[in-house]
Amino acid sequence: MTAPHGRGLLHLAAALDQQAAFDAASYVEPAQLAERGGLDFVTLGDTFARPGPDALAVLSRLAPATRRIGLVPTVTTTHTEPFHVQAAVATLDWVSRGRAGWQLDVSTTEGEARLFGRRHAAPADALWREAGEIAEVAARLWDSWEDDAEIRDEATGRFIDREKLHHVDFRGATFFVKGPSIVPRPPQGHPVRVVDATEGPARRVAARYADVALVRVAGPAQARAVRTELRDAAAEFGRNPDALRVLGSLVVDLGDGERAAEPGHGGGGPRQSAQGPLYRGGPVDLAELITAWHASEAVDGFHLTPVEPRRDLERLVNGTVALLQHRGLFRTFYPGSTLREHLGLARPANQYAVTGGAS
Repeated sequence: MTAPHGRGLLHLAAALDQQAAFDAASYVEPAQLAERGGLDFVTLGDTFARPGPDALAVLSRLAPATRRIGLVPTVTTTHTEPFHVQAAVATLDWVSRGRAGWQLDVSTTEGEARLFGRRHAAPADALWREAGEIAEVAARLWDSWEDDAEIRDEATGRFIDREKLHHVDFRGATFFVKGPSIVPRPPQGHPVRVVDATEGPARRVAARYADVALVRVAGPAQARAVRTELRDAAAEFGRNPDALRVLGSLVVDLGDGERAAEPGHGGGGPRQSAQGPLYRGGPVDLAELITAWHASEAVDGFHLTPVEPRRDLERLVNGTVALLQHRGLFRTFYPGSTLREHLGLARPANQYAVTGGAS
C-alpha cells in the first residue's frame, strides 16, 4: 500500500519520557495508547547525566502489556560493556517477541565518567567512533548463534549444535570481544538500531549502522538535505539506502483545544527551542505539517515528543493520527508482529551462516 502522493506510508513514533516518573506502571497506559494509534514504536530516553529509571528495564515491563508496538530504549555505549548491552537488547527482543529496538547514545561529560571511574570523558567524535564499533560487534554477536543452533534433543542430551555457534573475535579501539553471545539469535535477527543523526559525529554511525535515523531540524529543506546526505553515505558504505528510515524529530505541544498553529509553528515549519524543533498548535495543523514534509520527501516519517505526555499523546492519536489514517497516509492496522515489519525492513541474513565464517 502506498500513500496517495505516490510515496510509501508514513512511519510514526512517539517518546514516552516523563519527568520524575520512576514507577514503570505509569508508562503502560501511554504505550497502549500509542499502540491503539498504530504507531511504529515508542522510545524512552536514558542518560547517566541525570536521575531516572533504566529505560531498557522499563520497556521490558511494557513488553507483556503490549502486543504490536515497537519498544526502543536509549542505551548508552559509553562506560558500558558491549557484550552486556547486546545481550540485554537481544533479551528485550525475545520477551517482546520481536519488537525491540535500541537507540544508541554516548556520554560526553566528566561527571558521567566519574560515576564509573574507568576513564576520563572523551570528545564526541571519538565516542561516536566507539559507538559504531559497538554497533558492529552487537550485530556480530546477534549472528553468533545461527537460527537453528538450538537442538533441544532430550534423547541425546544435546541442547546446542556447536557447529552453529561462532566466535566473533572483534577488537575495537577500546574493547575486545570473543563471543559467542549468551543469548540465542533474536527473533528479528538484529533488533532495530536507532541513532539521532542531528549532530555531525553521530551521522556517520547512523549512515553505516542505523535502521532508523532521527533528525532534529526545523524545516523541510534542511531535513531533505540531511536525508539525502544520510542516504548517499549509506550507499557509500555498501548499504541499500532504501533500508534506512529517516524520521524528523519534533517536540509537540497540542494544547487543550483545536487551534491554528502559532506564528512560527506549523505551516512553514516549527521553530527551534532548547529541547529541539517545537510545534505548538492543534492536531489538524500538525497533520498538515506531517503531510507536507512527507510528500516533499523531506522525511520518511516523524518521531514526536509530547510536552504533556498524557494530554498530547491522546490528542496526537485521536486527532492527528486519525486524520492521517483517513487520508490514507498512515496505516490502520499493523502489517505484521515485529518492529522490522512495521518499518518495512527485511530480517537480516546471518553473516556467519551466509559466508560460512569459522567458529
